[in-house]
Amino acid sequence: MAEKLFTEFPPVSTEQWDAVIIKDLKGADYEKKLVWKTHEGFPVRPYYRAENLGDIKSLGEMPGQFPFVRGIKNDNNWLTRQDICLCKGLEKANEEALDILNKGVESLGFILADEKALSVEQMETLLKGIAIPAVEINFRKCCPKHSAETLKSFLAVVKKQGIAPEEVRASFDFSPLHRLTVKGNFCEEKAFGFLAEAVKAVADFPKIKVINVQAYDFNNAGSSLVQELAFAVAIGNEYIARLTELGLDAKEVARRIKFTFGISSNYFMEIAKFRAGRVIWANIVKAWGVDCDCACKMHVHAVTSRWNQTVYDAYVNMLRGTTETMSAAIAGVDSIEVVPFDDAFRAPGEFSNRIARNVQSILKEESHFNKVVDPAAGSYYVEELTQSIIDAAWKLFKEVEEKGGYTEAFKAGFVQEQVKAVSDKKDKLLAQRRETLLGTNQFPNFLEKAGEEITKEIVTRDCACCGEKACGCEEKMAEPLLAYRGAQPFEAMRLATDRNGRQPMAFMLTFGNLAMCRARAQFSSNFFAVAGIKVVDNNRFSSIEEGVEAALKAKADIVVACSADDEYLENVPKIAQLIGDKAIVVVAGDPECRPQLEEQGIKNYIHVKCNVLDTLKEYQKALGVKEL
Repeated sequence: MAEKLFTEFPPVSTEQWDAVIIKDLKGADYEKKLVWKTHEGFPVRPYYRAENLGDIKSLGEMPGQFPFVRGIKNDNNWLTRQDICLCKGLEKANEEALDILNKGVESLGFILADEKALSVEQMETLLKGIAIPAVEINFRKCCPKHSAETLKSFLAVVKKQGIAPEEVRASFDFSPLHRLTVKGNFCEEKAFGFLAEAVKAVADFPKIKVINVQAYDFNNAGSSLVQELAFAVAIGNEYIARLTELGLDAKEVARRIKFTFGISSNYFMEIAKFRAGRVIWANIVKAWGVDCDCACKMHVHAVTSRWNQTVYDAYVNMLRGTTETMSAAIAGVDSIEVVPFDDAFRAPGEFSNRIARNVQSILKEESHFNKVVDPAAGSYYVEELTQSIIDAAWKLFKEVEEKGGYTEAFKAGFVQEQVKAVSDKKDKLLAQRRETLLGTNQFPNFLEKAGEEITKEIVTRDCACCGEKACGCEEKMAEPLLAYRGAQPFEAMRLATDRNGRQPMAFMLTFGNLAMCRARAQFSSNFFAVAGIKVVDNNRFSSIEEGVEAALKAKADIVVACSADDEYLENVPKIAQLIGDKAIVVVAGDPECRPQLEEQGIKNYIHVKCNVLDTLKEYQKALGVKEL
């Protein structure tokens, strides 16, 4: 049947496909209209075919085979992780850990309070009742200065319980270059010595990682995913270089490295990023003369993005976290942490933590994402994206190496310049609504008001640093990368309206052509609601006079003229005359008659090419809404 089916449909060449597309474009430029210009520095075509895969060498590889494009294992099981802060006390943390282990968690992350080391007694309290062989245990915010004591305490508890070394799965995020990235300094003379001692201490424990490359630092600062990947492998490469200089074997160092990546909402690109990362890292480790393929495997923990979380319409964060988790799971990472939907503005509670855990439980137990290894393999699109990311990230990695490695490149400001160029572009695209943060710069909840837990500090970048303490080296080496959220400028603008005391009103004065007046009223309502301005929409007024009377009766601050372009020249000046100085008159659209209208004093226009953020701030200023 299959052979008959295919013989009935003759093959269609790429030229034929393009000819049809060009015809449908009706003269529009193919490249400008259909080719996506990514933040990663390479174009994405509207479609791909088998002929595009000719230069890709890894197509015949199987899961678990070097260079691991299809994964480092023969299954797609990943660990569901949840982190617990020790700031509430060790007994409370232990109680919470035991509780969530019964609710689907397979990997525990303990965030050390004030980066203090834990003694053996404290470690026993923390791990009481936890079956260590059944759980992966991770320690975050491990200051290298105290790493030896914390690590020794953990190993002492393991030995005291008589657990075989090969049964222990754990990680410690000893990462001095993370401190350089987010603080701008680190104890360069001592830090790598601490790392070397940590690697030696776990020589008999094959599944303990003591070096964490925290790639999400770049994601949180608004980088592209190519930058996140390239700078991450540059950090990993520098750890191998520095520790081999101290006499350690490259293979042993590589086996102790774990990567923690962020997951953006760029679904297919994220799948390709993780696939590409494994290839690049495998080749870097192999270049150090490592003859064991196992040491070339990139072990990855993935965390859903904080950069695109929002405090307004926060439940949308659940959807973001779900699609992000899906892309990481499909890509074959080792463990995933779903950041709770309300993490950006309050301490997550039982409800938000349960939802975060259940995202992964659903993907495993109901959607069976853990049953198929690398399901994206063979997709023309994903395979092409994977290769494009490999090429772009490898090029950037080599630029870092040419500058002397990650530390020197960061000190010189190269890393910061690269990330800032992309983050500034992202900010501009969000401000222009050419990229969307649902519920924030597009389609906001018209009725939502910020609760008391939403503060100026949460929605501005004044306190955007990581909050980590210095470890004895106060001298600043370079400007750090600062974490922020893309939604913050819009949230600060809207919070200013919410805290204004009186909510301004935008009134839709709809007239003339029914289809156009409704379309423009909907656009304008959405536009002004982004700033928290109250919107009053209307179907259509039978006359200009009726609409103006209704607007004045409603005591509108802004009156938006909504109709077709050919209705504006005659009617908008009448509206402005009848309104007088009682409200701001705004035209919905950018009509050809705009010069004539401006000659008559009509100065305000909103349309799809506006910088929404700047435009709304100007209206806030005119309405007396003070910035935070």
